Amino acid sequence: MIKPTETIVSLSHIDKSFPGVHALDDVSFELRAGEVMALLGENGAGKSTLMKILSGIHPRDGGDITIFGKPQGDYNTKKARAMGVAIIHQELNMCQHLTVAENIFLGRELTRSGVLAQSEMNKEAEKILGRLNIDIAPDLVVGDLAVSKQQMVEIAKALSCSAKILIMDEPTSALTAKEIDDLFRIIRSLRDEGCGIVYISHRLEEISQIADRATVMRDGRHIITRNLSDTSLKELISYMVGREIKEKFPRVACEKGKTILKVTNLNAGRMVRGINLSLAAGEIVGIAGLMGAGRTEVTRAICGADPKDGGELIVDGKKINVNSPEDSIRAGVVLVPEDRKRHGLCVKLSIRENIALPNLDELSGALGYVNPKKETAMVDKAVKDLRIKLSTAEANVDSLSGGNQQKVVVSKWLARNSRVVIFDEPTRGIDVAAKVEIYHLMNQLKRQGVGVLFVSSEMPEILGIADRIIVMCDGRITGELPIEEATQEKIMDYATRFESKATA
Repeated sequence: MIKPTETIVSLSHIDKSFPGVHALDDVSFELRAGEVMALLGENGAGKSTLMKILSGIHPRDGGDITIFGKPQGDYNTKKARAMGVAIIHQELNMCQHLTVAENIFLGRELTRSGVLAQSEMNKEAEKILGRLNIDIAPDLVVGDLAVSKQQMVEIAKALSCSAKILIMDEPTSALTAKEIDDLFRIIRSLRDEGCGIVYISHRLEEISQIADRATVMRDGRHIITRNLSDTSLKELISYMVGREIKEKFPRVACEKGKTILKVTNLNAGRMVRGINLSLAAGEIVGIAGLMGAGRTEVTRAICGADPKDGGELIVDGKKINVNSPEDSIRAGVVLVPEDRKRHGLCVKLSIRENIALPNLDELSGALGYVNPKKETAMVDKAVKDLRIKLSTAEANVDSLSGGNQQKVVVSKWLARNSRVVIFDEPTRGIDVAAKVEIYHLMNQLKRQGVGVLFVSSEMPEILGIADRIIVMCDGRITGELPIEEATQEKIMDYATRFESKATA
């Protein structure tokens, strides 16, 4: 029987380097049975790298690993699984073409006489999902699910392995408040059973609700480990960034210009119904609503990523026909998507190529050849403006931390001097300091007369940054509030105004 305070993981003097980057420098970390340990730090601090070493994905260059009192020599994913280590990655690792049940049992499929036992896997998957209170049919294809549902399937997959050491890397970044409550209930249950849980999150408000202790990392080094009962969130932020962040939501005041974007009676599929909205130059408008309200679908319809059933788009007083993202980009209306790896990046290309790719028309001469000097200048400016942490712009964009990948997505559109920039969950999976940088960028666009439209599931963010708030429910706009009149209560009122539907 494991004692509640027994150390079950000990990482001592861990060192790890990648080409051009010293990712971990003499890092030590401990996890006890029956506790939730928050692992905090800015993007690029080394948190995910350390946990990938604990889960056997990356080999360490130096240092010692001890699990349940047993020193680990050669260590890999197979040994980690055998020791009861499971990890839920920040970036979804689902096989999009397989069903929910097939993803949950991937690599340990149930068979009967050498034949895949699909019905048995579906039944077992249904039990696992039921334990989490997740209402997802096990025979659905994962690629057809929303990001939030895919995240819950990822969690179910990890918990199905009877993990004794569970690593959660940004598990709530795409979840609704109800789904977060369900997840916390499961975490507390696992903790009470003696499971040790490492919880990585940039949502510091969650940390005080769920974690017992916190370890803070910065620039690949261990900074401090503290009991959360003795530490304020303000102190944690100071340890994370090495300085005090005085203003979490920096708001700037500037005069609004003329209407730059007007959307009239936009319809697209089931979740975009009769949308009417406008956006002025030098204005930041937030779109609020519960998960499934149709917010992402509206942004995709505006930018031509999804086909429209009807409606009119006017940019700078001129009607534009948007049948594809290319049409939208040419009109100066660009989208920073919710799922950066799936829709915002070419993960097998370099950072330079990702920034330059949508800007080839700006970088090419009359003969169609890219001007290397222009390209270098554009990339250097983008890296500097967004403070993207990298060893070289030639590095694969997939080698960056989640927050720095998001910065690359944003930077390629800022390089175009676009007229309207639409952000869909721009700070999902980004640390506190990087969030503030994104807010400063949005304010910078505002000052330059650009119209900014952004979707966010974080109520404080919407209230802290937007000049005006549009609220959606059930595919419709149900309310609009100037920031002076906006409160969480009013937003939630509009966000829950579902239509009454007659039953047959």
